[in-house]
Amino acid sequence: MRRLWLIFAQTITVCVAILFVVKTLKPEWLVQWPGEGTRVASVATVLEAPAGSAALRQGSYADAAKKAIPAVVHIFTSQEVKGARHPFINDPIFRHFFGDRFGEESQRRSGLGSGVVVSPEGYILTNFHVVDGADEIEVAHNDGRKYKARVVGSDPESDLAVLRIPADHQLPVIAFGSSDTLRVGDVVLAIGNPFGVGQTVTSGIVSALGRSHLGINTFENFIQTDAAINPGNSGGALVDSNGHLIGINTAIYSQSGGSMGIGFAIPVSLARSVMEQIIKTGGVTRGWVGIEVQELTPELAESFKLSGTDGTLIAGVMRGSPADKAGIKPGDVLTQVNGKLVKDAQVMLELIAALVPGTSARFDLKREGRDVKVDVTIGKRPKPPKEE
Repeated sequence: MRRLWLIFAQTITVCVAILFVVKTLKPEWLVQWPGEGTRVASVATVLEAPAGSAALRQGSYADAAKKAIPAVVHIFTSQEVKGARHPFINDPIFRHFFGDRFGEESQRRSGLGSGVVVSPEGYILTNFHVVDGADEIEVAHNDGRKYKARVVGSDPESDLAVLRIPADHQLPVIAFGSSDTLRVGDVVLAIGNPFGVGQTVTSGIVSALGRSHLGINTFENFIQTDAAINPGNSGGALVDSNGHLIGINTAIYSQSGGSMGIGFAIPVSLARSVMEQIIKTGGVTRGWVGIEVQELTPELAESFKLSGTDGTLIAGVMRGSPADKAGIKPGDVLTQVNGKLVKDAQVMLELIAALVPGTSARFDLKREGRDVKVDVTIGKRPKPPKEE
């Protein structure tokens, strides 16, 4: 019995020694049992990514976001609203003691949006509807800095406004990209302050270009994207995969009030043009001739004996306007402005708006089957009436 015990002990000692050697030199030979902390033997040879390579992995836009985020600010607005009546104003006893002193009360209405710092001088681009009517505007950076802002100027017809904050500190400024080279399918990031939750980045692609006839603005040439845009994102940045500004987020198509994957941004080419005019003159000057137009339908084109629907039908001419003085008449079909084709009413509006007031432009018309050319002295487009 003693001999058997010695053999058993020696066998255990040898096994433990073998296990120690295998575990030290060839741990991959071992199989981990469920619940044990030993390393699982790989079923195939794999290559491990080196430490610190996460930023280099394909599909990450962290660098683009990091570059653009500091220049996107939160905008908080406040507006005094008069006209609220005291709930007891019609009570005769109340009126006997207090008269009409409480006939009207003023309340403050707050709003929020986003903006983009575009100049080290403190200029900020945002949407007009973000700051419309506000008597107090506060701008907050993502790092917690806050400034009182003033409106340099605005352009309701393109829904753009320029603010300015003190440039007493070094301000992070975004780099302008090129919206003219965008392609459908390009990756874009939307940066803003949706619902006031804080700085947020969403990603998507360019879904369409040149969107118009949406009834959002007078002048429309939107970039459409499926990057999530929500209330509070208005005025924020749409950037490319390099973190360069290509648009100002403006509106969404939604039946619920939230993002449904159809958002619209003003191209940076238009935003920059408007911004430069506002900074230089305090407003935007556009051309005007004083005509009312109507889209050419196939039926109208046939009745006017036109070969297609290109052009726009002049439905009315304002008396004493540049068009009236030049001899343009209702029923004329406008086909070209200074040699540029008029495809529809929106194109006509943009072509005329781009003309400099006081200059002369050649208008090509179709009148009773004849080609007519007239020179029109361009006037200044009146400011749109303020909505009550």
